[in-house]
Amino acid sequence: MLNNVRKNLKCHKNNFKFTKKMNNFLIKNSLNKTISYSVYRHLIKDLISAEKSTGIDQSEEHLTFSILNDKRMDRLDKTLKISEETQNSLDNLNKGFTFLVIAEGWCGDAAQILPIINKVAEASDKIEFKIVLRDENEDLMNQYLTNGSKSIPKVLILDQDNHVIDSWGPRPFIASKMVVDYKALNGSLDEDFKKNLQIWYNKDKGNNTQNELLRMLRAS
Repeated sequence: MLNNVRKNLKCHKNNFKFTKKMNNFLIKNSLNKTISYSVYRHLIKDLISAEKSTGIDQSEEHLTFSILNDKRMDRLDKTLKISEETQNSLDNLNKGFTFLVIAEGWCGDAAQILPIINKVAEASDKIEFKIVLRDENEDLMNQYLTNGSKSIPKVLILDQDNHVIDSWGPRPFIASKMVVDYKALNGSLDEDFKKNLQIWYNKDKGNNTQNELLRMLRAS
């Protein structure tokens, strides 16, 4: 019996090492395909001009959402500001981090969240902000599912050695709870809820996102 326990422990340890090695490989591979926030914004605009969207599904719905999100991000890039508390926390960082974010241009949550992440990164020389597209990085996405789904945006926080030390997303805690509660009562998310979620984002002004991300950085 003791020998079986030892074998099981050894097997578990080997599986953990394999998973960690595979994850490191996926991160390294994805980092070679990242784009900056500026390039991401230009990519979305160029695709819209060609009546296309990011991602595999080139549907009318995704194009419509991409156009709406592009206008939304234009507005947020101009109006969003980080809080004094966030700036103080950034100034006190003593090591570097990378925000590796999985996103797509048609995603409404990504349109609200990526602009504030960009503001946070712009405010500190300790943070790099890099983006990969979900449909072009399926293996990486499958390692960071949310309740079994490929929900985005997903923020992977990397240390200076490009190891994942934490992950966040697809939305702030309060917004996530809104989604869970609504689904529990109604079974799915309808257009009325999606509009109310966007209203919440607009009122929040990115405060919950920056607070939650900075809390994770301080804890690392």
